[in-house]
This record gives sequence, C-alpha cells and structure tokens, in this order.
Amino acid sequence: MAEIAAVHPTTNVVTSGPPFRAITRLALPTLVAMLTQSAVNEIDLVFFGMLPNAEGSNAQAALMPSLIVLWAFGGSLSAVSVGTQSMTARRFAEGDNKAAGAVVFNAFVFTLLGGTLFSLAAFFLIPLLVGSIISSPDVRAAATSYLGFRVWGVLSMACTAAFKAFFDGIGKTHVHLVSAVVMNVVNVALCILLIFGNLGFPRMGMAGAGLAGVVSTYLGLAVMIGYALKPEYRRMFQPFDRRKFDPQILKNLLKLSIPGGIATIAVMTGFALFAWIAGRLDTLHPTPNGEAVNAAATSNIVGVLKLTFTACLAFGTATATLVSQSLGEKDPAKASRFGWASIRLGLVIFGVVGIIEALAAGPILQLIAKESIPVQQTAYGPLIIMGLMTPVIAVGMILTQALFGAGDTLFVMIVELALHFICLVPLAYLLGVTFDLGIVGIFGAAATYIFGLAIAMVLRFRSGVWKVIKV
Repeated sequence: MAEIAAVHPTTNVVTSGPPFRAITRLALPTLVAMLTQSAVNEIDLVFFGMLPNAEGSNAQAALMPSLIVLWAFGGSLSAVSVGTQSMTARRFAEGDNKAAGAVVFNAFVFTLLGGTLFSLAAFFLIPLLVGSIISSPDVRAAATSYLGFRVWGVLSMACTAAFKAFFDGIGKTHVHLVSAVVMNVVNVALCILLIFGNLGFPRMGMAGAGLAGVVSTYLGLAVMIGYALKPEYRRMFQPFDRRKFDPQILKNLLKLSIPGGIATIAVMTGFALFAWIAGRLDTLHPTPNGEAVNAAATSNIVGVLKLTFTACLAFGTATATLVSQSLGEKDPAKASRFGWASIRLGLVIFGVVGIIEALAAGPILQLIAKESIPVQQTAYGPLIIMGLMTPVIAVGMILTQALFGAGDTLFVMIVELALHFICLVPLAYLLGVTFDLGIVGIFGAAATYIFGLAIAMVLRFRSGVWKVIKV
C-alpha cells in the first residue's frame, strides 16, 4: 500500500508510513499494557480462590459487583481521556506543542478535583450501593471491605487516564505500557503479602487486595507523571505550567468527554442488568444443589471475551490517535483511510481469533470451569456464538474509538444509550426469560446489540460528518 505522507513533518506526527504499520506500531504497546491490567482482576480471582472455604467463595462473588461500583465512579470520571486524547492529537499535529501541554494540564486539574470529590462520594455511598446489588450479608461485607480501600484510587485512576490520553495523543503509547507493568507487578506482590499475611504483614483477605490495588494505582500515576517531567517533554509541552489553566480549554474538554462518560455509565449499567438477567434464570430454574449455573456461565464467557475486548480497544485507541492527528494536519481523507485500514486489519486478526475461540470453546471451558460440568455445558453454545461475533465486535469497537478521536462523542453516547436500554437489556429479558430461551437467548440479544453497534458506527464513519467537527 502506498505510503501516507505527513503534512507537518516537524511535529513528529505518527501518521506517516504505511497505514497498517502505523496502526500496529501504536496498538501493540497499548495492547500489552491493557492485557497486563486486565490480568489483575483474574489474578485476584485466583488469589481469592486460595482463601479457605466460604471466605474464598464470598470474595470471588463480591469482586464483580465491586468492580461495577468502582467503574461507575472511576470509569465515568476517566472519560476525560476521550477529550484529552482528541484535543492533544489535534494540537500536536497542528504543530502547537504548548497547546497540547495545556490540554493535559487542564485535564490533570479537573481529575485532581473531580477524583477527590468522586472518592469521597463513593466512600459514603458504598453501603447503599453494595446493599442494592448484593443480597448475601457475607458477600456484602467482603465487597465493603474491598471497596473501602479501592474507592480512594478513583483519583489516581482518573489522573492516570488523563496522562495516558496525552501520551497516546502524541503517539507515545509505550509510556502507559511501562506504567502498567510497574503498577501490576507491585499489585501482585502486595496481594501476596496482604491477602494472606505473608512476611509479617497483616492477613487482610479481600480487603488486602483492595489496599494493594489502590497503592499500585498511585505508583502507576507516579510513573506517568515522572515521564511528563522528563526534560524532553517538559521543554516541548510544558505540561505543568500553572499559567496554562484555561476555563475555555476545560469547557472544550468536558464538551467532548461528558458524552463519553455517559456512554461509559450506560455500558456498565447495561452490563450489570445483563448479569442480573442471567442470575434471574438461576432463580427461575434452580439446580438441585443450588449452583448458579447461568450466572457462572455468563461470567466465564465474559472472562474469555475480555481479552478480545481489550485487544479491540487497543486497536481502537491507535486508530483514534491516527484519525485525530490526520484531522489536525487538515487531511480528513487520510483520517478516513486510517479508519478503514484499521477495520480491514481488525477483520483479519479478530476473524482468526474468533474462529479459534469457537473451535476451542470446549477445551477453554474445561480449563476455566473444570469443577462444574453443568457450567461447561451451559456456556458452550453461547461461547461459540460470541466467538463467531468477534470480528463484528472489532468493527464496532474500533470505529467507536475512531469517532471519539474525531470528537464525535455525542453520536456515540446516543447510540450506546439506545442500544443498551432499547435493545440489549429488554431483548435479553424477552428472549432469555419471557420466551424461556435461557442463556442462548440472552447472548442472542448480545449478538443483536453487537450487530447494531457495528452497523451504526460504519454508517456514521462512512458519512464523513465527523470530518468537520471542531476540536
């Protein structure tokens, strides 16, 4: 494929060279960093499973709802990264490095203040939120002990997201990789010490994982700030110049980011309701031994797909940077070419991944649900369905991020709200519960949502409306 030349070579934009190479160069560090982070929750599940008897099972049951609560606060605030990456990439490609630095400074100020307020609100709301989604007193107690520490990491989570977006926007995706590796190595080490009480540390159980998580997130943030303070970045961008605080920049950031935050809340709420519907099946059709087969099967399927989602998001983040920088270079045609090139690459890569997931569904489930044959049997068909849907998932997620990069965040928000609350949740209940199709019906609704998302994003990207959005 012919090379795409940069319009402003002095800005060191990353849009030059063959599109596939540019996409891969940006996506790979992001992919490794995000997979590293995704592994943390899986490691927590393994550690909790090593706790004795009911303590371990209660901790495992408490983890998923705890993460939903955490992301309702931290994920929505971290959506400031949407505007930060888009604006940073535009200013950088325009050759205005000081303006790019002003973007991250204003994002940093916002996440410092917002993170403090969100952490306080989350801390006081923990009993109400946990009580509303967890019925078991023992599981509630485990979740409360974990969140009592983790919510204080909302600030570090949001600030890290702001700096990650800045470095992604200028094409330095390796910075977050370094931060993620350091953060997660420390997290694992602290979990071993604090969950089990090794080497003289107190035995804290699930609460120890919460403390380890919050300490490691602040360490990850320190790594990001350390990079921003390096002489080359400090001279070029002046990211900590207090004179750069500008209410207009902050207003523009929020204008782009708030729809992204609402979309994040919609996704998390939809996911929580989807999991509730799966649990409803177990209430309506209980097993003789009381095993929550459908809820466990759903968790296992989501756990397998999490790696796919992460990989798609990494390619989407790379595409967002390339689209944003191309628009900053006043070359919307090149932005469009990067978007379609990323889709072609995604279809090939994730088409292969999806076929592997479908063909290996049995062995995969035997590995992750080896103690329960009913869970393996229940999850088998839906996992094949979702494996075959993998390339469609890639299309939807990559173009969602591309539109975020172009500043078309309001459209993405509207689509996510409509698809989750008009399509996914009601259709999952209708097919799974009302028509009694069980978990196959629930994941049939998920497949319908995925098709809807991909179609909406393809049509929007093809329309080119996003090419004239001012950021």
